[in-house]
Amino acid sequence: MAENSLDTAHRWPLHCMTIRHPKKETITTMPSTGEIESGGPTPSVAAVIIGRNEGARLVACLASVAPHVPQIVYVDSGSTDRSVEEARRAGAQVVELDMSRPFTAARARNAGLAALQDGPEVQFVQFIDGDCRLAPGWIDTAAAFLSANPATVAVCGCLHELDVQASIYNRLCDWEWDTPIGRADACGGIAMMRQEAVAGVGGFREDLIAGEEPDLCQRLIARGGGIWRIDASMGYHDAAIYRFSQWWRRNVRAGHAFAEVGGLHPTLYPAARRRMVIWGAVLPAIALAGGLWSPPLAVVVAALYVASWGRSSLRFARLGYSAPDAAKAGGLLTLSKFCNLQGAALYHLRRLRGRSSRIIEYK
Repeated sequence: MAENSLDTAHRWPLHCMTIRHPKKETITTMPSTGEIESGGPTPSVAAVIIGRNEGARLVACLASVAPHVPQIVYVDSGSTDRSVEEARRAGAQVVELDMSRPFTAARARNAGLAALQDGPEVQFVQFIDGDCRLAPGWIDTAAAFLSANPATVAVCGCLHELDVQASIYNRLCDWEWDTPIGRADACGGIAMMRQEAVAGVGGFREDLIAGEEPDLCQRLIARGGGIWRIDASMGYHDAAIYRFSQWWRRNVRAGHAFAEVGGLHPTLYPAARRRMVIWGAVLPAIALAGGLWSPPLAVVVAALYVASWGRSSLRFARLGYSAPDAAKAGGLLTLSKFCNLQGAALYHLRRLRGRSSRIIEYK
């Protein structure tokens, strides 16, 4: 079976994707918060939340963060709802981006980091998107891990989808978040990072419309920093994907990131890029040629797609999915390569024309 683009390396487009680092390394056992307090001062932690028209999701996000950090910066990207008012009501410092310039999540996160420079010294920054909420205890756990492991510059944990029963798309998101525990090549948009380390590499790259977290992590790793995903509950994500069109656009964005970030860091996601080309372009071209000159060849290509769908469906059935849901999930994984290819083609076309990329939203 060909691995689908939502498989392994595709489990990062939104928030929490990590990839196990090929190099094994011994790391200090995660300490308790008490151990840190007895050995030195409690680390200073602040939160940067970004959002755009998240409504009730942002309210829930703020409520999950506010009791655990002394300082919150909320960066708003042109919301037309009451996001800004709700953030101020929760006690957050609000930064409203100048919407005359193209906005990206990377630009918003950098604006949050810049706002922190004007306040008390901050060692660790918890990044979180407005459609997520933190699990109780995560802030202490993550800060403890970073404090006990000075070489680690970013840590993330286990993320879960909030409403997995609402749609097969949400359930697939929940599956995507279930990535390996251990050292990683990247984390997603929900992670705690060392403020000094992030500033030392220039922050997030603001022209990336997606994949800014893996790009940042690669630059941190190049400086000798470690990225880890630990076995602790980090939070919940509310994808709110209920329509096929939303799912399609989300995976177009993933393909765009595969192409753009892969161009910056060729060792990231080569298999994902290869799969989307083979299954999204090469095999369809062979099928088309076969339909014109050799019909049996087209039948063989169709059989390959059916086999991929069947094997993916079997995987989900073994995870406890019902037969109908397993079939839907397997079909979506097979289809995702076409969305990915569209996103990659969009990136390369804009690059050839000398145009900047525009953010791809699915909500």
